[in-house]
Amino acid sequence: MKELQTYIHSLTPFSDDNWQHLLPALSVQHFRKDEFLLRAGEVCNALFFVSKGYCRAFYDKDGVDINADFFFEQDIATNINSYGRREKSTFSIQACEPLEVVRFDRDLLLAAAAADPQIETLGRLCLQRIAAKQEKHTALFKLMSAQERYEYLEQAYPEMLQRVSLSQLSSFLGIARETLSRIRGRR
Repeated sequence: MKELQTYIHSLTPFSDDNWQHLLPALSVQHFRKDEFLLRAGEVCNALFFVSKGYCRAFYDKDGVDINADFFFEQDIATNINSYGRREKSTFSIQACEPLEVVRFDRDLLLAAAAADPQIETLGRLCLQRIAAKQEKHTALFKLMSAQERYEYLEQAYPEMLQRVSLSQLSSFLGIARETLSRIRGRR
């Protein structure tokens, strides 16, 4: 939980009392590679702070996995629409390697936020960070070519290029695996 405490302190001042109010909403969970944190069709009842490993968000389109996002250490994985609106998730979240997360239980987190305004502030800041990441990803596809998207990932997320398979990365970038191989070959 030390990684989580560091993350929280990077967002907002957080006292020992705030931490004690938050603790009941938290649990450490471990997932093996390919295990699901969330399946499409389920309602998302948690935020998952990634401590070790990484996971992916993906949806099925005509029997093909389309990768929508990857969550590495110090990221929060969730389906924000399902979490906030209590709707069924349109995508799944799956461990891509052995994964350790700190799970924020939605109902217990809301109760803690009602009792402690600093926890409510923390929740708002986390959701803002998630929304900003999604907006950045959307801009990649609206403003950049495939080559530019890859170059952006090289600069902003080098760990993604080192850890994610070519097939999953090409799906994330919205290009064929062969196109990604050509782009990498030119670099």
